[in-house]
Amino acid sequence: MNLIKTSFGFSSTAAEVAAGIDLAGRRAVVTGAASGLGVETARALAATGAEVTLAVRDTAAGELTAKDIAATTGSTALRVVRLDLTDPASVAAFTAAWDGPLHILVNNAGVMASPETYTPQGWELQFATNHLGHFALAAGLHDALAADGAGRIVVVSSSGHQLSPVVFDDVNFAFRAYDPWLAYGQSKTANVLFAVEASRRWAADGITANALMPGAIFTNLQRHTEGRGSGRTSPSDMKTAEQGAATSVLLATSPQLEGIGGRYFVDCNETPTIDRRDGAPWLHGVARYALDPDGAVRLWDLSESLLQEVRS
Repeated sequence: MNLIKTSFGFSSTAAEVAAGIDLAGRRAVVTGAASGLGVETARALAATGAEVTLAVRDTAAGELTAKDIAATTGSTALRVVRLDLTDPASVAAFTAAWDGPLHILVNNAGVMASPETYTPQGWELQFATNHLGHFALAAGLHDALAADGAGRIVVVSSSGHQLSPVVFDDVNFAFRAYDPWLAYGQSKTANVLFAVEASRRWAADGITANALMPGAIFTNLQRHTEGRGSGRTSPSDMKTAEQGAATSVLLATSPQLEGIGGRYFVDCNETPTIDRRDGAPWLHGVARYALDPDGAVRLWDLSESLLQEVRS
């Protein structure tokens, strides 16, 4: 299988990727759209003519963001809706209220290297936020994504997935000593596995899902790391938020990705599969375990089981 290559790269911006794309009449949801990459992803999609829903925990911040996007793009098709990915009731309310088709779902919101924290359901916070909440959101919006037979799901993962596979027997660190980076890595691997299985499971519905590494960007995501992220990235490898959003926008809009799913992209291009963390250039490469179809099925089943326990 040949890797997908595009004309864009490390320095490309979301606006450059979206230039010339017409999404009038299309509808998109961007989670975590009140700050960082989410803002620039939503801005670029709004500039294409799409109706964009900013799914955010803080609706006041979301309204300010929507006003800013409207001022810079001229879009009047912007909505702000509350969504707390760690709260199953909030996710259920969001999906129940959605009406009509959905063409693009960008699972952008996330948390990085947080202190040991658990949701009321007993879920480790990073796994709950980065994976389970988005899993429930996509499942709840399945029919809307399937409505026109060409729904796209964009999943913001990270090269941090190389820090840990999903430890299926202990996703919530009941036995392992909690480590914020291992928890982050596990959740980011889960993001990629979700894209693999969603693309397989929902292929007949025309839904595709792809995952990506946006790059190293200083955003609110680094609030638990004193703004340093992993602390291993050189200044020359850092991106702006506009550059960081480019790969998300590419996966959401590019004709090259029509009908393509279950893949992982970095710098607007598909990146090679690797078997060692030093097996690819810095911040590139996708671990083989993150694309494993059996692991993807196992994660899907586990996620459904965890969410079903809440509903019971």
